[in-house]
Amino acid sequence: MKIEIQALLQSAVDALAAQGMIPADAVITAPLTRTKDASHGDFASSVALQLAKPARRKPRELAEAIVARLGSDARIARIEIAGPGFINVYLSAAARHAAIDAVLEAGAAYGRSAMGAGKRVQVEFVSANPTGPLHVGHGRGAAYGAAVADLLAAAGYDVHREYYVNDAGRQMNILAASVWLRYLERCGVELPFPVNGYKGEYVRDYAEALFVQEGDAWASTRAEVLDGLPPDEPAGGDKEAHIDALIERARTLLGDNRYRFVFELGLNRTLDDIRADLREFGVEYDEWYSEHTLSERGLVNKGIERLREAGHLYEHNGALWFRSTTFGDEKDRVIQRDNGQTTYFASDIAYHLDKFERGFERVIDVWGADHHGYIPRVKAALSAMDLDPARLDVLLVQFAILYRGGERVQMSTRSGSFVTLRELREEVGNDAARFFYVMRASSQHLDFDLDLAKSQSSDNPVYYIQYAYARVSSVMRQLAERGLKHDPANGAMHLERLDTAHEEALINALSRYPELIETAAQAAEPHQVAQFLRDLAQNFHTWYNAAQFIVEDADLRDARLNLCLATQQVLRNGLTLLGVSAPETM
Repeated sequence: MKIEIQALLQSAVDALAAQGMIPADAVITAPLTRTKDASHGDFASSVALQLAKPARRKPRELAEAIVARLGSDARIARIEIAGPGFINVYLSAAARHAAIDAVLEAGAAYGRSAMGAGKRVQVEFVSANPTGPLHVGHGRGAAYGAAVADLLAAAGYDVHREYYVNDAGRQMNILAASVWLRYLERCGVELPFPVNGYKGEYVRDYAEALFVQEGDAWASTRAEVLDGLPPDEPAGGDKEAHIDALIERARTLLGDNRYRFVFELGLNRTLDDIRADLREFGVEYDEWYSEHTLSERGLVNKGIERLREAGHLYEHNGALWFRSTTFGDEKDRVIQRDNGQTTYFASDIAYHLDKFERGFERVIDVWGADHHGYIPRVKAALSAMDLDPARLDVLLVQFAILYRGGERVQMSTRSGSFVTLRELREEVGNDAARFFYVMRASSQHLDFDLDLAKSQSSDNPVYYIQYAYARVSSVMRQLAERGLKHDPANGAMHLERLDTAHEEALINALSRYPELIETAAQAAEPHQVAQFLRDLAQNFHTWYNAAQFIVEDADLRDARLNLCLATQQVLRNGLTLLGVSAPETM
């Protein structure tokens, strides 16, 4: 309805321009917003105020001319000019009620639009290092990224969901060394475990799998492992130097082929667990993109050469530097160390170059808030390669803090004392986890209250919304139990009977849903949908407690049931976008 009224308004403005009342070069898209106060109508426009200066007319005079050219329309009950020249539009009852028919006719498609038709968007999210199970912090990025991608798809964009697998580099080598050391323990070799090793039980599981397959054939002695190594932190040494030396010792003692086997054992088992965890969480990807392939395909060198050819690289102390300060970064960045090894940043440059060369018009990266300082350097690299940095949107997600029994749970991947996403899902369920993760803006810290998430009360927003959906199903079951049938066509003919304040509030909310989806998609804010659903459920519960649905008057009954089913449909559509189920019974 908003689009239709806006088109009428635009037509009137264009007519005035054709008559010379408004300069042709001053014509704008007529703004139209929903009013917050029903006494000001359903919609309001400030177009007359915006055009008054170029038209050299008083805003109110211009507003009167626009209204005069709108003519009569069955969808409009009346139009008022308020204040200095605001145009307030009051819809007819039939026009407002049309939202119910629109919902029931479109069903699951209601709210979807063609706003992004023909535009390819890549959303890369989670992309956690495959060094251990996903924890509750990763879960927020997963729920948020999936909801953003689904919102964009609902708004008509061609969305490509991608997970960047960090399967190369130091952290994966630390995992491999950790698995090897646990394997040696299983073989009976007593060794101090490094401070910087991964200590979770899953590492022991990987080591056990290696032992089952190879026995102690790959074992080394304590002396072979430790002799000549720099001391670890507890012995007064440098923990970083110690773990790096252990990695090299593992390579030497195992040999290239066996080391690669241990490396890939840790990688593949962790990656399989992450894939399964996300799939069970309702998060699916179109592509799992391997960092390792960047080097294999020569893409890292390609990115470096592109920067070199553009004159943005220089050598200093044997290392190769990118002059990122030219493009607004706080300092220049190393992309190749003095030992010839490329940095993580070099891989990121190659990865983002490849994203745009794959034809995505817009690229969205969902990162943890602790990576905010990385944004300028990535955008600097894009600018240096003559790519528009505005095409990259980095959406930051604040960490989720888990509370159990009122106490904060500490998390550390290496110590192994973290709560996994799987454990969270098992405790509160997928629905509560998906909803709680997105019910606030991603830029806000999230205190995840387990007690609230598991409660069956109106204080628990996901329970409250699902209960509204289930209540409609209960009404329809009660109707059948009484031997009555719902006639949707008859209900559509008598929607004028829906004239209470509660019914008008529900109908108004239903009509706003398509606009909400476009707004939330453009802003990448799924919490707007979560809040809308909470408000819609509240409106429905209030109506449910005040009205009777299965009444003797068939015309009123069918009309109210149409509104019930339309409300239920919008609840289901919104919950689906957030990855939350819509149960028929509770």
